[in-house]
Amino acid sequence: MKIKAFLLLAVMAVVGVQSFAQQSTTVVREPNVITTAVPFVSIAPDARAGSMGDCGVASDPDVYSMHYNPAKYTFMESDMSVGLGYSPWLHNLVPDMGLAYLAFAYKLNSSSALAATLRYFNVGEITFRDAQGENPYVVKPNEWAIDVAYSRMLTDYLSGAVAGRFIYSNLTQNTEGTNAGWSVAADVAIYYKRPVEWFRDMDADFTWGVNINNIGSKVSYREYVVSRDFIPTTLRFGTGLKLQLDEYNSLGFMVDVTKLLVPTSPIRDPNTGDIVYGMDDNVSVLAGMIQSFYDAPGYDRFGNGSGPFMEELSEYNFGIGVEYWYNHVFSVRGGYFNESAMKGNRKYFTLGAALKYNIFGLDVSYLIPIGNTVGVSPLENTLRFNLTLDIVSSK
Repeated sequence: MKIKAFLLLAVMAVVGVQSFAQQSTTVVREPNVITTAVPFVSIAPDARAGSMGDCGVASDPDVYSMHYNPAKYTFMESDMSVGLGYSPWLHNLVPDMGLAYLAFAYKLNSSSALAATLRYFNVGEITFRDAQGENPYVVKPNEWAIDVAYSRMLTDYLSGAVAGRFIYSNLTQNTEGTNAGWSVAADVAIYYKRPVEWFRDMDADFTWGVNINNIGSKVSYREYVVSRDFIPTTLRFGTGLKLQLDEYNSLGFMVDVTKLLVPTSPIRDPNTGDIVYGMDDNVSVLAGMIQSFYDAPGYDRFGNGSGPFMEELSEYNFGIGVEYWYNHVFSVRGGYFNESAMKGNRKYFTLGAALKYNIFGLDVSYLIPIGNTVGVSPLENTLRFNLTLDIVSSK
């Protein structure tokens, strides 16, 4: 009965998203996308979760868990793991843009673990010109972030983690009147994993997780400017179920929900600048996180909309993922990710596969946009690659 309830919840989540999307089309209004600085820290860095609808908060732990839920590290099967990932990013727009990712995890003992990652985002080449449109010169903007996390078992089935992060963004290459932006941020996460006896003659693991990441200072790219931009503080929560079908075959299901804990921009009067709908978004980081749950304006500048509550619902993104393993050697994966048209309209299927031989692993994923984004989405044909080295415990 419990597995039926779990699957029903997953189906309801997808149906609910689609129902809301269909309902939102009945009221024509302008989108109100939430924008932040350093969005590169929100990009899924690994091929495994990238092939499962960006689901990772409650999946099995691996060396790439930092992005989704660092509390998973204490449940790793290996004592030490190293991972390297790369993804050409938005190559339909910028052919030389890409995200590289290096991850390391080490289990101190059976109840605690340390992990560190380095993320490097190459923006490609950009040509700047002076005010007269002359004297062109080429710069190569880049961004990077370094993370360190400590994870510890809290009970037999529950673990917690804290992570620290330094983010550096040099998009303007210090052109006149600008400087590089930087931020210090933190994550707080928990992860629960427990064997369950819900099926006759079949082992199963039930998992859930919660992660609040990128709780950190605002960023500015201009000198002597008081106004700063929020970084993408994000709430991620979800659940998973892994079925050991027999000695060689396993099947896992995951559902993830994400929401930006960043204030929604209000709708202002174009003549006076006064707020017509919504709330003032020039607030502190902590106030912005709390306010993000109830500050959606619900209407555009023409008064079109379904109200604040419906817009708040549209700020939750949903992902579902499926993962099949054969004999811990070969895996195929699939997933779906949905974002409301009001908040960016990213909707896509994901596919992927993995091969593991001894201590080496290779993962690849592929993204397929759907709906009205087909043929125009900059995410179309996105690929991710990962190489992993797992040093198996000898204990």
